[in-house]
Amino acid sequence: MVDAFCGTWKLVDSQNFDEYMKSLGIGFATRQVGNVTKPTVVMSQDGDKLVIKTLSTFKNTEISSKLGEEFDETTVDDRHVKSIFTMEGDKLVQVQKWDGKETKFVREMKDGKQVVTLTCAGVQAVRTYEKA
Repeated sequence: MVDAFCGTWKLVDSQNFDEYMKSLGIGFATRQVGNVTKPTVVMSQDGDKLVIKTLSTFKNTEISSKLGEEFDETTVDDRHVKSIFTMEGDKLVQVQKWDGKETKFVREMKDGKQVVTLTCAGVQAVRTYEKA
């Protein structure tokens, strides 16, 4: 099921991302960088692990985990979180938890594009990626 998400994806549209970053508690300067950065996301499988590399002029990150297995992640904005991937139908869901907070990424395929809905504290952002 993860196969549909594998590939190299470039960010083409971002809605309400600044408000979402505020809900995460990200400071002004980092939000300014986040708002202008257009990351490339490379998703692949390594055996039974999902591998996600996020590449940008700001910072590169790589996470790798089996579905349903919690792991430690350091985010691009340097939060230390507990993260888990699951499949909910045809949607790839990632939940990050830290300091009593939680954010959720729901990735789904729509018309050949990867649409990622990010939610934290009732604030929602939508980022759309096209195959590179």
